[in-house]
Amino acid sequence: MPSGPTGRPPTIYDVAARAKLSIATVSRVLQGTGPVSEKARTRVDQAARELNYVPLRAARSLAVQRHEAHGLVLPDLAGPFYGDLLMGYERWAGEHGQSVIITVTHGNPDPRRTVRDLAGRVDGIVVHGNALDLPTIQSLRKADVPIVLIARPPVPGCDSVRSESAASAERLTTRLLDHGRTGLLFVGDPATSYDVSERYAGFAKAHETRGLRVPKPEQVPLTEEAGAAVAERVLKATKRPDGLVCANDELALAAVDTLTANDVDVPGQIVVTGWDDVMAARYVSPGLTTVRQPMTELGRLAAQRLHERVTGERTRARNDVLATQLVLRDSCGTGPA
Repeated sequence: MPSGPTGRPPTIYDVAARAKLSIATVSRVLQGTGPVSEKARTRVDQAARELNYVPLRAARSLAVQRHEAHGLVLPDLAGPFYGDLLMGYERWAGEHGQSVIITVTHGNPDPRRTVRDLAGRVDGIVVHGNALDLPTIQSLRKADVPIVLIARPPVPGCDSVRSESAASAERLTTRLLDHGRTGLLFVGDPATSYDVSERYAGFAKAHETRGLRVPKPEQVPLTEEAGAAVAERVLKATKRPDGLVCANDELALAAVDTLTANDVDVPGQIVVTGWDDVMAARYVSPGLTTVRQPMTELGRLAAQRLHERVTGERTRARNDVLATQLVLRDSCGTGPA
């Protein structure tokens, strides 16, 4: 078996010396990243064959000073929303030899320090929603840490991946208004996340287009407990809304459960809609009308975009917006699409 100059197994440095090319060029050829001439590719392939070079993962990481690891920073892990996101992310990362280190910032007294430490152990970081504030993200970019944002507005120098929200929320609200539901209540706090603010913006635009007053949102966390509490307040109200447009499925499912347990006809008396299309939305009675987000695809695409930036395959930031889908079920009372 051919070996390096000292009798050890050949390394990428030996391949570079035999091919008479730089380490960076050889690395790009071996990993299939970045622009490389056909002549250089042929020289590297020939040198690798002559040396019987096998690119061990650890050696490759040292050669290009990479950890072969991604950092994924999430605000929380509670609820069904994150499961599909993580599945898509980890599946893509695993298929491409990348490990994933997950950090949750909810309840962390010093997330900035935690993420700074994380940045030293990974090749780049993906940030979901409001897991980190803007100054922390900007400080990571100044330190040349590759960053991909999920469900956030674009930030200069960072890639972003998000699903469309405002137009779908407007279509959903318009459908309810067109079916005579003019006493709608938006459930969720637009101040807590970009996605929720976009959903409320679509809700508001549907009202404004018809010259209707825009109801103020019921500003609550996106949790089952909050959904149940909102429904309890609705039950006690002297003038009840005729529809709850909830910012996620957890709120909506809890609201439906509480209302129906108190003999309120959903959708006859009050319609309820959600957002995300979690599995439970398909099986409850009445079935929950919602907006389907491509959560697995969001995770997969975020992993791919970070890998592209880490490897140098792409140097300019890009912003991806994935389509959402209105899913009509019985809880909105408007019939099939």
